[in-house]
Amino acid sequence: MYLDVVREVEQLVWPRKMRLFTAGPVACFPEVLEAMKFQMFSHRSKEYQELHKDATLRLKKFLEADKATVLLIPSSGTGFMEASVRNAISPRGKVLVTVIGEFGNRYREAVERNGRIPVVLEKELGKAVKPEELDDALKKNPDVEAVTITYNETSTGVLNPLRELAKVAKEHGKLVFVDAVSAMGAADIKVDAWGIDLVFASSQKAFGLPPGLAMAAVSEEVFERAKKIPERGLYFDLLEIREFLEKQWSTPTTPPISIVIGLDVMLRVIDRMGGKEAWLKMYAERAETIRRRVLELGLELFAEPGYYSPTITVVYNPPGVKGPVIYEELRKRGIEIAKGYGKVRDITFRIGHMGYITQEDIEELFKNLKEVLTSLGFAKR
Repeated sequence: MYLDVVREVEQLVWPRKMRLFTAGPVACFPEVLEAMKFQMFSHRSKEYQELHKDATLRLKKFLEADKATVLLIPSSGTGFMEASVRNAISPRGKVLVTVIGEFGNRYREAVERNGRIPVVLEKELGKAVKPEELDDALKKNPDVEAVTITYNETSTGVLNPLRELAKVAKEHGKLVFVDAVSAMGAADIKVDAWGIDLVFASSQKAFGLPPGLAMAAVSEEVFERAKKIPERGLYFDLLEIREFLEKQWSTPTTPPISIVIGLDVMLRVIDRMGGKEAWLKMYAERAETIRRRVLELGLELFAEPGYYSPTITVVYNPPGVKGPVIYEELRKRGIEIAKGYGKVRDITFRIGHMGYITQEDIEELFKNLKEVLTSLGFAKR
C-alpha cells in the first residue's frame, strides 16, 4: 500500500492544523469523517436504495415536508436553483427576484440565463426584505409566476423572514423558490406549513458534510408545471429525477455515495442529540456567542439587528484595516475565517459558524483575533 502517497497529498492540502470558520466548505463532523471510510458499492444495488431511502425520509421529516418530494442529486445547490427556473417557469415568463446580496443576484442571473425575465426587488445591503415590501412589489407586478427568496444571505449575514415572505407570496398565488444553501440545517424550515414550493441547499454547509450533494424539497405544483414546460434540459429535469426516486430510490446520474452516507449519519446524530429543536438551538446559541464576542472586541456587525444569520456573522473592518489583511493574519495563526464578499469585500470580513466547531475553537479564534487587531493598531474604545 502506498500510504506515503496519501501523506504527500495530505501535506499538499492540509499542511497544518487549521480551525475553520469559513463560509463553506466547512469542517466535517467526526462522525462524517469516520463514515467516509466506507468502501464503495453500486448505486444501483439494493443496499444503496435502502441508504437513499433512509436519508431521504429522514430529511423529509427534518424539513417537515410530508406533502413535498425530497430529492437528492449530485450537484451544488446552484443546480436546484437552475432547475427551479427551467422546470417551473414558462419560456419568457417573469420571476420576482428578491435581492439582499450577492446570492440573490445569482438567482437573478439564473433567471436571465435560462431565458426568463427577472423583476427585481432589491434592498440596501445589510437589510432584509420585509413582508409589506414584497406585498407591494407583487401588487405592482401581478404577472410574475414565482418569487425567489434567499433565506440566508452569506455575503451580508442577513436572515430573511422566510415564513412571513412565503405567506405573502402564496396570498398572491405565486410559486415560492427558496435558496437555503447556507440556512438549511441551521435555520428552521417548515415546507408544508409555510407553503414553500422548492427549497434547496448544499451538503457543505450547516450539515457539516463534504461538497457534492444538493438536496431539495419540491411541491406537487412544481411537478405539474414541469409537465407543461418544454426543454427542461437533461441533468436537472425534475420529473426524471422524481421518477428515479419513485421507481428505484436512486438518481438518474451517479450519486456521491459517500456524502449520502454522511447525510444519513448526520440526520441520525441530530435525532440522538434530541431532534431538530435541539440541533437548531445549538446553532442559535453558537451564533449568539460569536456575535457577542465580536461586539466585546469593539467591532460592529454588518447585518440589520433582528435579522442576524445563524450560520455566518459579517463584521465591519476596523477603521483603516482591510478585511483581507485580517484573514491572512489569522491564517498564519492556523485559523481560517472568510473574506468579505461581493460589494462589501473591502469593508467587511466574515466568521462562519457552520459545521464542526468546538468551544475551544471559538476561544482560539477570539484570542487570536484580538491579538491580530491589536497588532494592526485597533483598540476598543
